[in-house]
Amino acid sequence: MANELNFEQIVRDHQEMVFRTLLRLNGSREHVEDLAQDVFLRLYRALPAFRGEALLTTYLYRIVVNVAQDEWKRRRRVERPLVSISSPVSSNEDSDIDWEDRLAHPGLDAEQQLSEKQFQQSVELQLQHLSDVERTVLVLYHQEERSYEQIADALKMPMGTVRTHLHRGRKKLREGIQQQQTVVRRPAWQSTR
Repeated sequence: MANELNFEQIVRDHQEMVFRTLLRLNGSREHVEDLAQDVFLRLYRALPAFRGEALLTTYLYRIVVNVAQDEWKRRRRVERPLVSISSPVSSNEDSDIDWEDRLAHPGLDAEQQLSEKQFQQSVELQLQHLSDVERTVLVLYHQEERSYEQIADALKMPMGTVRTHLHRGRKKLREGIQQQQTVVRRPAWQSTR
């Protein structure tokens, strides 16, 4: 019973991180709850073997990354396109997101909001064009604010390799965004050639 209570506390303490990371790694809200459940099920099964040589969060990140990679493989088999996390909410009645929750901060004017949204969409699109490992390293470093050492432990790779993937991922992301913005800004008469 004490172990179950400890596990419930672990879930409560880490569920936001698990959901957020899965959402960012997969780029879609679809199946995130199922994937999170799989993460915690794997953690529950693995806890007896956990030796405590690394932080529990590092161990949990490794499980999250493994579950995300399994999902990527499943998607490739199904060949379904990825959906952006900023996609509009469907008009289904079962949607639990209110319009008030979706409104941007009132401090930004419409043009700034549009520009920021387009940039976020561009980043999300280009993030999906990176390799799985580059996307994972970028998400863990920039969005989850993990250190090189924590990422290296979670992904079971040398710290230099983490830095290399981070550098290459940033470069590809920057080039992809710049290329996309160049195409968007080009006048219509130039894009017909």
